[in-house]
Amino acid sequence: MNARLYPPVDPYESGMLDASDGHILYWESVGNPSGIPVVYLHGGPGSGCTLGARRYFDPTRFRAVLFDQRGCGRSRPLADGPDVDLTVNTTAHILDDIERLREHLGIDRWIVTGLSWGVSLGLVYAQAFPERVIAMALGAITGGTHAEIEWITRSMRRVFPREWEEFIEPVPMDEREGNIAAAYARLLADPNPVVRENAAVQWCRWEDVHVSLMPGWTPSVRYENPEFRRVFTRLVTHYWSHDCFLVPNQIMDGMTRLAEIPAILVHGRYDVSGPLDTAWAIHKSWPSSELVVQGDAGHGGGGFNGAMVEALNRLGGSLNGT
Repeated sequence: MNARLYPPVDPYESGMLDASDGHILYWESVGNPSGIPVVYLHGGPGSGCTLGARRYFDPTRFRAVLFDQRGCGRSRPLADGPDVDLTVNTTAHILDDIERLREHLGIDRWIVTGLSWGVSLGLVYAQAFPERVIAMALGAITGGTHAEIEWITRSMRRVFPREWEEFIEPVPMDEREGNIAAAYARLLADPNPVVRENAAVQWCRWEDVHVSLMPGWTPSVRYENPEFRRVFTRLVTHYWSHDCFLVPNQIMDGMTRLAEIPAILVHGRYDVSGPLDTAWAIHKSWPSSELVVQGDAGHGGGGFNGAMVEALNRLGGSLNGT
């Protein structure tokens, strides 16, 4: 894999888009205004877009659109406090936001790319609007299922027993056998700021732990930012406590709607956070997909970024006939 991230680039346009329920979304476009449209869906939920995400896209080939999902990043209002209304922040709301943004930018069809949570979101979007999707490049494959959430929040104690005991410590004893994400969501909405901050710190420590098996792993510096911790933890626990607002097996049951959409799926061999069986099951149910298992990567890292660049370039090249 010889592909690398492209050099840093600034947007050629950006803006704030009025969405529903008082939300305003930050969006930006990078690359070639006449290029192949592609939308990037960030992870989390609640991570927001990074400057590095712009670098996946060949600036001569793609018109890449990136946006911060409602409640995070540069979108407003931020989900950073206990009084923020999260009832208007669901998967269905984000699907509406994606369509609103596509129409605002005058784009008919686009490539959909995303990482981690952005994969689940992208699959649900493509199943709802297959006529709007040219192709898909997805990395760190997730399906937004209850089983995946239980794996991360509970079952992975078999891999990291000491760290899991630290993770579960803030949760009241009578809630530890229930929905752990929901228990954390309540802690993160507690009136006491000390309780909220301790919960945010502990959740983020666990986030670092369950992606730590790949070679060369280092802790994420983004968790050192108090505002990022508040936003990220509130949103990820909100979504996970509701099984990402998906019905059981929603994504797998809808895979036939994607049968004609070409896709490349990239997944790290060391990704214990999202075991490879999810990527394998999605690939097997998707005849026009290709699965790339990156041997030196986990939930990112190693050659993961290069594999994503290569996937996008291959899809773009096939559309251009090159």
